[in-house]
Amino acid sequence: MGSRLSLHEELCAFMSENGLTPHVYFQPPESVRLIYPCIVYERAFGSTTYANDMPYTYDQSYTVTVIEKDPDSILIPKLAMRFPTIKYNRHFVNDNLNHDVYSLFY
Repeated sequence: MGSRLSLHEELCAFMSENGLTPHVYFQPPESVRLIYPCIVYERAFGSTTYANDMPYTYDQSYTVTVIEKDPDSILIPKLAMRFPTIKYNRHFVNDNLNHDVYSLFY
């Protein structure tokens, strides 16, 4: 798969293709004021495949969260179709903002 920076570029391109300013944040500190709609992503777990009792490949996963005010966002189904290794995880509301969470191997 690709690097974290190439994932960042793809997420920015995804936002731009959907007519939005690419507000994409990687593990933002609490001091950063997020601008909505946005995508926040962070590293999650990794997966190692073994062959002949040796590590063969390693895939990094990321938690990708779309945050916006609209509960019926057009981004939700489009992001689910953007990457072949993405899986929709859950939805929750916090501070009247909708959070849709995905797991992505990249």
